[in-house]
Amino acid sequence: MSETDTALQARLQQVRQRIAAYEQKYAREPHSVQLVAVSKTQAAERVRAVYSLGHRHFGENYLQEALAKREALADCNIVWHFIGPIQSNKTRDLAAGFDWIHSVDRLKIAERLNEQRDPARGPLRVLIQVNLSGEASKSGCTPEALPELAAAIARLPQLRLRGLMAIPAPETDFDRQRQVFHQLRLARNAVMEAGLRDCRELSMGMSADFEAAIAEGATLVRIGSDIFGKRP
Repeated sequence: MSETDTALQARLQQVRQRIAAYEQKYAREPHSVQLVAVSKTQAAERVRAVYSLGHRHFGENYLQEALAKREALADCNIVWHFIGPIQSNKTRDLAAGFDWIHSVDRLKIAERLNEQRDPARGPLRVLIQVNLSGEASKSGCTPEALPELAAAIARLPQLRLRGLMAIPAPETDFDRQRQVFHQLRLARNAVMEAGLRDCRELSMGMSADFEAAIAEGATLVRIGSDIFGKRP
């Protein structure tokens, strides 16, 4: 094993240990939090190195980069998550090439994904991105628009609405981090209480705030730099 692979192994193990510790600390079920290794800007060889350590879930932000990486790693049984903004002209490749889409934020995108998903692959698992902070620079539906959007997506046969996602504004204070994630948890609960019982996932938390996310019920945490190191 090269020095680089050894460093990747150490960082991945540390992240796994932290997730397990936070699950215990906040009375979560063991293994109830899925780690998504965010591999944007990382070479396919580094993704393969992490894959060889037993990790299977990887998240990508940029479609063209992700498609090239997926082709290079076609021999690997990777679960691919798309977590970046979605352009309408990219939905065909997203529907064909990914297992999870975390960033659906409007019905037009959902309808295109539904139309372009091959039924033989089974429904595409999607999450609705919610813009909790109201930032103009970030994608996401408003909390007010969420109930109607969730109900509409749930009716699309080639999609499976599995939960919500958020990328809050950066915050260093732990309690304020928790407050924002708590809002997403309440929004998810409201959607489930409206009858969409499969909408149970919470994709929230990155390298700087995933303890607060786990404390508030995250089921998917998206971590890149703590695994791969500083991005190129």
